[in-house]
Amino acid sequence: MKVAFSPVYTYQHLPDGHRFPMEKYDLIPIQLLREGIVEQGDFFHPEALSEAQILRTHTKEYWKKLKAGDLSRHEIRAMGFPYHPSLIQRGRHIANGSLECARHAIRDGVSLNVAGGTHHSYADRGEGFCVFNDFAIASNELLHNKEVDQIMIVDLDVHQGNGTAKIFEHDSRVFTFSMHGAKNYPLKKEKSDYDLGVADGIEDDEYLKKLAAVLPELIEQVQPDLIFYLSGVDVLKSDKLGRLSMTKEGCLKRDQFVFQTCYNKGIPVATSMGGGYSIKLADIVDAHVNTFRTAKSIFF
Repeated sequence: MKVAFSPVYTYQHLPDGHRFPMEKYDLIPIQLLREGIVEQGDFFHPEALSEAQILRTHTKEYWKKLKAGDLSRHEIRAMGFPYHPSLIQRGRHIANGSLECARHAIRDGVSLNVAGGTHHSYADRGEGFCVFNDFAIASNELLHNKEVDQIMIVDLDVHQGNGTAKIFEHDSRVFTFSMHGAKNYPLKKEKSDYDLGVADGIEDDEYLKKLAAVLPELIEQVQPDLIFYLSGVDVLKSDKLGRLSMTKEGCLKRDQFVFQTCYNKGIPVATSMGGGYSIKLADIVDAHVNTFRTAKSIFF
């Protein structure tokens, strides 16, 4: 099972509050190896996206600002991070990781990115800790190269994939499905092809029932060649930003349902981790590792 890992993170310039959740990206691979879920040879280190690949999704003006560090205070505040060149370089590797995961998934059935899921990034701006939109970049590149004809994005992060929805609002080749906290960030939601907002405090059984009622039907309707799955663990009750009441077991069952549905239908699935902001870093890492464990148990 191929796993994208981009060891290009430098957190020293970030305030402690920003650094904490990002540390999971270094700890997940360690735990995967410790538990024997993957071997060292299963990891691959993606190269940085080319400028041409970036510009298939993001605007020239936005890319120019990122390269020059010429973002306004408002743009930096919306992005959520203090600007630093390493964040831009990091984003280029991570987004290419999602693209390469898609190619591995087409061959092997499933592949996962240790990072990614940067669904708040729009074509012309960053937002909500997202600089580049990895699923959008990967989708546009695959479509441009005619590697697939129809893509479905299954976004189960607690926050709506607003940037992704906006980027593909007029592109029928990419179907966007977002199941998220109805009253959570972003305050102004975009229109996905299918939005399923859930109430604050929703628990495992109700969440899983709602997901099971729509996902297989949507897949049958769309008939995708590939699914991108954003498996955010900010749905947990312990999450500082999520406001839902799901347990780790419920989150695990969610992943099992998504992967098993894709497996049964013969649809390759490329997965990115998305959000996770629980008070204990160990809870974040454990919930993410469950996603890898589940994917391996179903596809291999």
